[in-house]
Amino acid sequence: MKREEYISDEAVVKRVNAAVKIELEKKKAMDIPIIVYDAETQTIYKENSDGTRIEVGQRMRKERYSERITKKS
Repeated sequence: MKREEYISDEAVVKRVNAAVKIELEKKKAMDIPIIVYDAETQTIYKENSDGTRIEVGQRMRKERYSERITKKS
């Protein structure tokens, strides 16, 4: 493939966001719960199609993977 045939990063991000939005709408229509991560409270929720949230758990680690690896070395 030539370099001119590649799609831009912006186009990839736009397509991914659209795919995620479609998948979430599909799960809501099929009445299947989804798992949501709240970055502010660092809590994981199971969200039902009617909007109710059930807390599933908390974030276990506070660091990024790369930060944990450098501490071990």
